[in-house]
Amino acid sequence: MTREDQIALVTRYFAAVDGEDMAALLGTLSDNCVFTVETHGVRLDGHDQISGMFTRLWADHAAVKHHRFTFVCDPDHGRVAARFAVENREHDGSLTHKSNCNFFEIADGRFSAVAVYMAGPNTLKGQS
Repeated sequence: MTREDQIALVTRYFAAVDGEDMAALLGTLSDNCVFTVETHGVRLDGHDQISGMFTRLWADHAAVKHHRFTFVCDPDHGRVAARFAVENREHDGSLTHKSNCNFFEIADGRFSAVAVYMAGPNTLKGQS
């Protein structure tokens, strides 16, 4: 996978998150993907646990937007990092701003691991 392919995969992933498109989102993740929020001690294994987290994220916010990306790609080792800004529109119309970094590992064209480092409160809660 080239640098451009890696960036395109990350872009597809965040477009699916922001568009609340679960099928497209899961299409970017391997079946046994490990998703962690390193800054908040969350670990999710596989599509069922990960989809539950995103369902909660979308229910807890009126909208989510990821933008202003910077990428560091390592095509030789199947890794890509992204730094970006996050805007969460709350149900009362207010905005919560964050600065996050995600580290992705890629196998067979999909993410096998996603590690999130999040500034501020955790909006990607694990199972409840």
